[in-house]
Amino acid sequence: MGAPYLIRDGDPADRFPDVALALREPDGLLAVGGDLSPERIVAAYRRGIFPWYSAGQPILWWSPDPRAVLFPGQIRISRSLAKTLRKGSFTVTADREFQRVMELCAAPRRGESGTWITPEMQRSYLQLHDMGIAHSVECWSGGDVVGGLYGLAIGQVFFGESMFTRQRDASKVALVHLVERLRGWGYGLIDCQVVTAHLTSLGAVAIPRSRFISLLARLCDRPGREGRWDQ
Repeated sequence: MGAPYLIRDGDPADRFPDVALALREPDGLLAVGGDLSPERIVAAYRRGIFPWYSAGQPILWWSPDPRAVLFPGQIRISRSLAKTLRKGSFTVTADREFQRVMELCAAPRRGESGTWITPEMQRSYLQLHDMGIAHSVECWSGGDVVGGLYGLAIGQVFFGESMFTRQRDASKVALVHLVERLRGWGYGLIDCQVVTAHLTSLGAVAIPRSRFISLLARLCDRPGREGRWDQ
């Protein structure tokens, strides 16, 4: 089975092993250790790697195979979701409440006792937000954020991290608005990390990790939308 690669203190931010060395069980575990500096996180994402760990664990870095992605032109909108969109039930914004969206994504879900969005993770992604790399989409109703998502934009790829909903279809509406923005800006790929029934229902598909890495090599160096998205 092997063991994950150890990132040592002082290693360069881009020091990651080839993703082909990731473990099969647990699927995609590649490396352990390091830090959550903006430079290391961006270097990881550009290589198809992301951090995911629980409080009390060392930082774990993953690159699962296959990889769940959503091509912006292939989003699937059900009849009920189309009806919600036509009703205009929500006001949608971007980058207005990034910290709030992260906090709500970090809140315990039904049947879960903890979260992988640790305080350390939140601080790091807030730094990335201040740098114009991490972004959020918010759905509002009655003056409150009731759904949304956040992730990183590098080149013409959006790396989705998490979403939440407090009202029916709110997170789905946020995703539809995200896709509309990304299509308008010429983005070619949304990384969804791992396959879930929820994402599959919205058009996400599983592709081989090798194809995913090839797409990143082509798209991450293309110019994307720079700066905050609320301007």
